[in-house]
Amino acid sequence: MDLQVQSERQNDTGRLRSSALVRPVFAALDLGTNNCRLLIAKSAPGGFRVIDAFSRIVRLGEGLSRNDHLSEPAMERTIAALRVCGSKIERRGCTAVRAVGTEACRRAANGAAFVEAVERETGIPLEIISSQEEGRLALAGCAALLEPTHPYALVFDIGGGSTELMWLQVEKGRAPRLLDQTSIRCGVIGLTEEYGGPNVTRANYTQMVEAVADAIAPFEARNRIQSRIAAGKVQMLGTSGTVTTLAGVHLGLCRYDRRAVDGSYLRVDHARAVIDHLVAQDFDGRARHPCIGQDRADLVVAGCAVLDALCDVWPVERLRIADRGLREGILVDLIGAAGE
Repeated sequence: MDLQVQSERQNDTGRLRSSALVRPVFAALDLGTNNCRLLIAKSAPGGFRVIDAFSRIVRLGEGLSRNDHLSEPAMERTIAALRVCGSKIERRGCTAVRAVGTEACRRAANGAAFVEAVERETGIPLEIISSQEEGRLALAGCAALLEPTHPYALVFDIGGGSTELMWLQVEKGRAPRLLDQTSIRCGVIGLTEEYGGPNVTRANYTQMVEAVADAIAPFEARNRIQSRIAAGKVQMLGTSGTVTTLAGVHLGLCRYDRRAVDGSYLRVDHARAVIDHLVAQDFDGRARHPCIGQDRADLVVAGCAVLDALCDVWPVERLRIADRGLREGILVDLIGAAGE
């Protein structure tokens, strides 16, 4: 055999072995109304293994409820966080990336211009997704926590700009079937700005709960969820900072620990005891709690009001807590598309 041909074949074999050893790297970025969050992962048996992550409160939707535009300071904060994400994505050699913007980007009159600025400044192609797609991805990320012991499930995601609700049928051995879905414009940033900011009175809090209850009433009327709850057929699963925070506070964690919270159960009476305690505290008192902190001490009360309203309308005995959701759903999609 010609030595040059033999050498080329050996090089080709080496390249094939090398490429077989290099596993795809996936990046999922969720830019919400309040948070910018990134997960970078590789596929693993039964799912994926996270190799890098980033989370920063950016409050992109700050002031949006008043003027329908993203403010310059909010966009600057967000782009600074996205630059960090872009650096991580590049450094990790990500082979598939999906970055999505949710309610703030959907709602803002300058949302499209912001998306252009993000790609220009950070290199990240940001995709504004519908509330339906947002719900689908969140469900894909947390569906593994649904129990086949209950034939129906109510899944909710309390966000910065909206709250997503999904009504599902659950059957053993099958993916949950979506029966109905809605998005209500009751998110923690908008409610906080409308009902008192960092210092919420008990009267303000009651008004928030009533506003959320009014917003979800049509969803209840369409689906008659209360009757199935009375028959013991409904489980409730929450995926949001609000429910993970309440679980962390209830567990008395000295610092937030995802392993202790994700997949845990929280009785509604225990959740309400924590809520009463937090609403009675001032901003500084809430900020001192290690599971809340300065950045979320004002917003957590609005999240509590949303959860209170949900539990008023749909009186289940306990919630299952998911510290997973949209980003994990994106990763599931990306890994599936890659055939991993």
